[in-house]
Order: sequence, then C-alpha cells, then structure tokens
Amino acid sequence: MCGRFTLFDGLEILKKHFPIDQAASEITPNYNVAPTQEIPILFQAESKHILDKYHWGLVPFWADDIKVGSRMINARVETVETKPAFRNAFKKRRCLVPANGFYEWQGKKGQKQPMYLTRTDRKPFAFAGLWETWDKSANPDDPYKSCTIITTMSSESVRHIHTRMPVILKPDAYSSWLDPGNQDIKNLKDILINGIITELASHPVSKRVNNVENNDPANIEPVGQ
Repeated sequence: MCGRFTLFDGLEILKKHFPIDQAASEITPNYNVAPTQEIPILFQAESKHILDKYHWGLVPFWADDIKVGSRMINARVETVETKPAFRNAFKKRRCLVPANGFYEWQGKKGQKQPMYLTRTDRKPFAFAGLWETWDKSANPDDPYKSCTIITTMSSESVRHIHTRMPVILKPDAYSSWLDPGNQDIKNLKDILINGIITELASHPVSKRVNNVENNDPANIEPVGQ
C-alpha cells in the first residue's frame, strides 16, 4: 500500500522532471504527506499538462458523501479497471503524483519500524494515480477534487519491507498514461505492469514520522535500528 510519502522539491525542479505546462497552485515542501491532505497531481486537460492540488482519497462522482475518500487512498492494479469506484477514472482521468519518496512500516504490530524508500538515484518520481471531481456539495461550482494512488505487488527490493508498493512510472510512460484519449485497457494495464520502476533504495527513519504533525527534513534522516 501507500499511506505516507514526501514531496519537498519545488516547482522549478519538478519542471525539469515532469511535463508541466501550467501550475495552478504553489508547491509547499511536505515531509509527511498523509491521506485527505491536498497534494499536487499532474493531469492532462485540453492538450495541456496541469499541476494542481487534489485531496488524497478518491471520492467517486456517484458517492453520497466525501467521507468515502478516506477509504480510497489506494487502488489495486489487479482490480483498478473493474472496481466501480475507479473504473471510469481509469479510462479517462489518470494522473501522476510527484514524490521524492514514501514511507512503509516493517515488523510486528507494536514494534513497527518506519522505512523510507526512494529511487536509487534520489531523483523525484511519479506514482500512477487517478483523479475525480465530486459536485454534490452545497457549492457545485467548486467541486471536491480528489485522487488515489495505484499499488501493486512489491518488487524484490521492497518485498522485505512490505508485500505491496505504489506503482512508480518510468518517465517514458508519462505521456501515454496522461493522455485521456488513450482508453485502451490492455495498453494501460501494460503500462502499470511493464512501464514501472522497481529498484528502490530504503533506510530506517525515526518513529517521529508516525505523527503527521512532525513535518520536516528530520523525518527522512537515517537512524540505527
């Protein structure tokens, strides 16, 4: 799964790694991104790649209440094209979720050690995601914007920490993934299986990350186990 991550690179750095044509919001460094927070995502609209903030936890357009979003922070690659909450977004509303790294917890309940995982070259990367808008609020002109991160079975470099991991796309898969005109389910599933980064680096970090209020660079510093 993916329940916490980091994004601390600024917009100018992100523009060097992602095809950003327009940024609709500021990027604030976050060393402890948690569900329901607003997070930057990159999506395509009218041939432009737009970076904007969406709530983490997808609320399907047909939902009766935004509270369901807290249970929709992840979508499993195995069922993303068939599960009612995600299947329409999978066809037409896909996004990238920029990140510098993510956290996962290793060990027995009550003794879990937080681990921080990154690309081996420490460059920013993108989770494969989906986005949605929900306009059943009191103000339909200001719809609730939300997203989810797709997960898959862990690769060899992550398996000793957790059985699942977020789907991290290779840069050459960005264009096809973001294109809303690409509705070929077979092609999209192939991207999620073969167009991904699987080799990651990891190290233990302080348990201070367990508290979402701790949000600073100390969260990702290595510690002894």
